[in-house]
Amino acid sequence: MKRVKLIVAYDGTNYCGWQVQPNGNTIEAELNYHLSRLLGEPIKVMGASRTDAGVHALGNVAVFDTNARMPPDKISYAMNTRLPADIRIQKSEEVAADFHPRFCNTRKTYEYKICNRRFPNPCERLYSLFYYWDLDVERMQQAANYLTGTHDFTSFCTNRPEITDRVRTIYALKAERQGDMIRIRITGSGFLYNMVRIITGTLLRVGSGQMEAEEIPKILEAKDRGRAGETARPEGLTLVEIEYPDDGKTC
Repeated sequence: MKRVKLIVAYDGTNYCGWQVQPNGNTIEAELNYHLSRLLGEPIKVMGASRTDAGVHALGNVAVFDTNARMPPDKISYAMNTRLPADIRIQKSEEVAADFHPRFCNTRKTYEYKICNRRFPNPCERLYSLFYYWDLDVERMQQAANYLTGTHDFTSFCTNRPEITDRVRTIYALKAERQGDMIRIRITGSGFLYNMVRIITGTLLRVGSGQMEAEEIPKILEAKDRGRAGETARPEGLTLVEIEYPDDGKTC
């Protein structure tokens, strides 16, 4: 028995998220199905990030255990001839038997794209949020600076009663404009449910003048979801990479 790690990229447009669901196709279900057929045994992958419906990834991580004789580094090539065109394995390799993508120490980076212009760009509609009103990126960055560091992010997550520890560390949070595209890139130790999308929705309120950047510390202190901005739509969000500092590898 060996454990194999996969680096998975996908366009999440046509999927009901990562995790297997009874009423819709998912990334996890596609991987399980094609790995099982390829290796001739039942396979169930364990993913690092359970992205929501419509969210994309350049470098999500999954592992599975197998008795198959196929070399782990060849599995990526074989899988890419079987998977749908909107899912591709970027790398496959053997890892230690106790490696778990969710329970290891990680640094995750997400990027949210906002198409800020007068009319929508149809070529960006699946990968960014269209926002008509002018946005002040400098104000958005001022607000982002208050969120950097270690905080209780109760105000910036959708409540899940089973999650009692809502303290997370944001290492970097940058808002930058390139032409009519605004990119919000965030790196942290981990993220609560909808946390990145709620932070984005809050930065949108600041950038549009509906909220002052200086309100952010009070919102954090309140630990009240109702004080933060809306949950931004999923299509603008991409999981860029997952780093595992303990073994020095970037996924």
